[in-house]
Amino acid sequence: PEERVPRCAVERERKASAAHPREHRQEETNMTDPSDDLYPIAVLIDELKNDDIVIRLNSLRRLGIIAKALGPERTREELIPFLQESTDDEDEALQVLAEELGNLVPYVGGPDFAFHLLPPLESLATVEETVVRDKAVESLNKVAEQLTPGLLELHYIPVVNTLAKTEWFTARVSACGLFAVAYDRSSEDVKQELRAGYNALCKDETPMVRRSAAQHLGKYAEKLEKNLLVTDVIAMFAELCDDDQDSVRLLAVGSCSALAKLLGKEGSISKILPTVQKFAVDKSWRVRYMVAQQVYELCEVIGQEVTIAELVPVYVKLLRDNEAEVRVAAAGKAGDFCSFVGGSLTLKEILPSLTELSNDTSQHVRAAIATVVMAISPIFDNANTVEVNVLPIILTLLRDEYPDVRLNIISNLESVSKIIGIQLLQKNLLPAIVALAEDRHWRVRLAIINYFPLLARQLGIFSFNDILGKLCIQWLEDGVSTIRHAAAHNLKNLAEDFGSDWVQEFVFPKMMDKITHPHYLFRMTILEAVAAMATVVSSDILTTVLLPEMLKFNKDKVPNVRFHACKLMKTVIPHVDPSIVESTIKPWLSDLQEDDDHDVRFYSRDALTACH
Repeated sequence: PEERVPRCAVERERKASAAHPREHRQEETNMTDPSDDLYPIAVLIDELKNDDIVIRLNSLRRLGIIAKALGPERTREELIPFLQESTDDEDEALQVLAEELGNLVPYVGGPDFAFHLLPPLESLATVEETVVRDKAVESLNKVAEQLTPGLLELHYIPVVNTLAKTEWFTARVSACGLFAVAYDRSSEDVKQELRAGYNALCKDETPMVRRSAAQHLGKYAEKLEKNLLVTDVIAMFAELCDDDQDSVRLLAVGSCSALAKLLGKEGSISKILPTVQKFAVDKSWRVRYMVAQQVYELCEVIGQEVTIAELVPVYVKLLRDNEAEVRVAAAGKAGDFCSFVGGSLTLKEILPSLTELSNDTSQHVRAAIATVVMAISPIFDNANTVEVNVLPIILTLLRDEYPDVRLNIISNLESVSKIIGIQLLQKNLLPAIVALAEDRHWRVRLAIINYFPLLARQLGIFSFNDILGKLCIQWLEDGVSTIRHAAAHNLKNLAEDFGSDWVQEFVFPKMMDKITHPHYLFRMTILEAVAAMATVVSSDILTTVLLPEMLKFNKDKVPNVRFHACKLMKTVIPHVDPSIVESTIKPWLSDLQEDDDHDVRFYSRDALTACH
C-alpha cells in the first residue's frame, strides 16, 4: 500500500533526507542548527517520539514556547495537526497535552483561530482515562470561553453534539461538562437543541453518563433562564434522584445546594427540601453522607424558621447514623449548623447527640467532634452553660487515647478559654494540659508547646511559673529534636510577653546546669534557646547575662556545637551594641577562624560579615 504522506513539513523533509542523504545533507545540517526556524519543531518531534516518558513530558510542557517560536500560522498548519496524530500515548502524557492545548489560544492567532484547538481536544475527551478526559473538558471550556458567538456555534456546538451522541460512553461522559459554556452564548434554536441533548444524557442507559450529568447539573442550571429551572432542571433533577444507582443519586444530592440558591427560598422549600428529607434515610450510606455535606448550605437558603422545623430532625438523625462516615460528615457541620439555629435549640436538640459522639466507637467521629466542639462554645450566653454542658465533652476528648482527637482539641483551646474564664481554665483544663505535655506522641507535645504563649497571657506570670514554668525547661531535654527546637523558640515567645526580668530571674537560673550537659545535642538546644531569647530581651540582659554564656561555646569539644554557636551569633549581632561587637564578638569569631574544623571556620567567616 502507498505510504501515508506526513502532514508535518519537517517530517517530509526527514523522509526526503533519508532517501537522498547527499542531496539533503545541507538541509539536515540547517535543521539541527538552533538558529534555524525549523529547529524548535524538530526538537519537539524528536522528543515526542522518545521512548523515555520523562523526555516526552518535558517536550509537551514546552508547547507554548515552541508554538511561539513557530508563529501562529505554522502552529495551526503544522503543530496542531501533528499533535492530533499524537493522541495515542501514555495517560500521563495525554493529561499534560490536554492541559497545554487549553493554553495555546494566544499562539494560534488569538480567539479568531482558537477553533483549531478543538479537534485534538475532542479526541482527548473520548479516551478511557478519567483524568485525561477531565483535563480535556477543562481545556475545551477554556477555549470555548474565548470564541466569539458565531465561531462558538460554527465549531464548538458541533463538538458538543458529536460527543453527546457518540456510541462509546466516555465521549458522552465528557459532553456533560461542556453544555454550560455552550448554552450561555448560543442562539435560541441552538439552546433548544442543547436542552434536549442534556435531557437525553440524564436518561442515558449508561450509569457513568448519568453520573456525569448529575455532577454537572448545578453548573448547567446556572446558565438556564429562570423560567426553565422548574420545568426543565427540576424534572431532570427528580429523575436523577430516583435513579436505581446510588452513585447517581449521591451526585444528584450534590447539586442540591447549587439548585437551592438558584430557586430561592420558596422554590427550595417546595422542590429541594423534600428530596433532602427523603435522602437522609436513603438505603445507601454514601447518599446519606452527601446529604450531611449539603445540609448547612440548604439552611442558609430556606431560613432559620424552616430549618428549625424541618431540618433539625434530619440533622440529628444524621448525627446518629449507623455508618461512621455519615456521622463524621454530620459532625463536621456542627459548628455552622448550631450557630445558625441558636444556642437554646442546640442545647436541647443537638448537644445530647454530640455528647454521645464524644464517646463514639470510631476514632474519626471523635476527631471530628473535637474539631467543632470549640466552635460551639461561643454560641451560648454564659460560662455556666459551657461549664455544665460543653466542658465535659472537652475533658473527655482531651483524655482520648487517639492522638488526633487530643490534637484537634488543643489546637482550638483559645476559643473556649475566652468563654470559661481563668478560674475554670485552671481548675479543669490545666491538669489535662499538663498531662498532655508529657504525652508519648510528640505531635501532641508540640501542639501543647505552641499553645503555651496563649496560656501565659491568660494565666499571668506568677500562675504560669507555678504551674507550667518547669515544663518549658523540661522540653529542652526532650528526645525529639522538633520538640527541643520548638521549646527553644517558645522561651523567646514567653520572653516577649513576660519581659527581660523573667528571663533573668526564672529561666536563666534553671538553664545554668544544662549548659554543660554531657550530650552535645542538648547543649546545642540550650545555645539555641539563649540565642532566641537574646533577640527580644533588653540590651542590659543581653550583654550581661546571655552573651557571656554564648561566648563560652567556642571551647566546646564538639565541632557541631562550635559552628552552631557561630550561626546563632550571626542572628544575635544586630541586637548587640556595636562597640561590644567590635571589642568582644569580632575577636571571638576571628579566633574561631583558626579552628581545626573547616565547618567552624566557614560559619565563623560567615558570621563576621554581620559585624560590618
